[in-house]
Amino acid sequence: MNANAPVHRTPTDVPPMHLFDPHVMLNQWVDSFKGLDPVHCAVVHPCDVESLRGAVEAGHRGLIVPRLVGPESRIRAMADVAGIDLRGLVIDAVPHSHAAAARGAELAAAGQVHVLMKGSLHTDEMMHAVIGTPALRTKRRLSHVFRFNIPTYPKPLLLTDAAININPSLDEKVDIVQNAIDLAHFLGVSHPKVAVLSAVETVTPRISSTLDAAALCKMAQRGQITGGIIDGPLAFDNAISAEAARIKGIESEVPGDADILVVPDLEAGNMLAKLLEYLAGAASCGVVMGARVPIALTSRSDGAESRMASAALAALVARGSHPELARKA
Repeated sequence: MNANAPVHRTPTDVPPMHLFDPHVMLNQWVDSFKGLDPVHCAVVHPCDVESLRGAVEAGHRGLIVPRLVGPESRIRAMADVAGIDLRGLVIDAVPHSHAAAARGAELAAAGQVHVLMKGSLHTDEMMHAVIGTPALRTKRRLSHVFRFNIPTYPKPLLLTDAAININPSLDEKVDIVQNAIDLAHFLGVSHPKVAVLSAVETVTPRISSTLDAAALCKMAQRGQITGGIIDGPLAFDNAISAEAARIKGIESEVPGDADILVVPDLEAGNMLAKLLEYLAGAASCGVVMGARVPIALTSRSDGAESRMASAALAALVARGSHPELARKA
């Protein structure tokens, strides 16, 4: 054999290596709910593998009692192919996603379930059914809140609204902020620090989001928003970095220690959320606040683990809203 001959080896697929695993923190958080009674949950149109697996896993973890709502033959066929055990689960058979959304809202309005969980249907289809059911509406604007575990941030971070309100008015932002503060309370943060984001940290008439941020701070001072410490406008860097805020001369207890980030519109929020997930290695879950029942709302691209954690988050809100559900098993 020629010692100088080239050596050819077949490439081997190896998993990517990371020095962090945010999903470990997410699973530890989910494990903290062991021993609590599961909350009854309508899983609306779980017609792809990840949405069905996430709901069933949430049931196995004791977070929810899943009630599947959708085309039964399609759900069972998919479960058989994916090896998902549906024994013992109730299935409300309806022909399509629109009917599934309507049936889920009906079950919630009747008090038969205390949580709704989005499956593989579009968000607007799900939310249209909720908004169209008077018994599920409140005086509060509906809004979505992400909960992130970020390897480079020392505590969980909430982000709102990146999923429902496209270009919210000041009045709508009041509800968006209050919904996020309420969620932080359910998560055990008694006085959450809220950073209202814009492109700059100074009030600038040409940038309307800075005016909204300043107004939200004043409204909090006057008791129109309660339960949190609000500062803004803040650019993203000085919202999450006390050093960046110090360099820019911002004196506040929010920068570097924010619990909640409030974005100016859905485009900014959606891009920031996906940046955190895909570039910063964050693990996320999310819930819709402002209705009579919380709604575990995930992207159709989310895996089963994120869906399971969203169910845990929604169940937490349901228990906080209905003390009779918070009994220890």
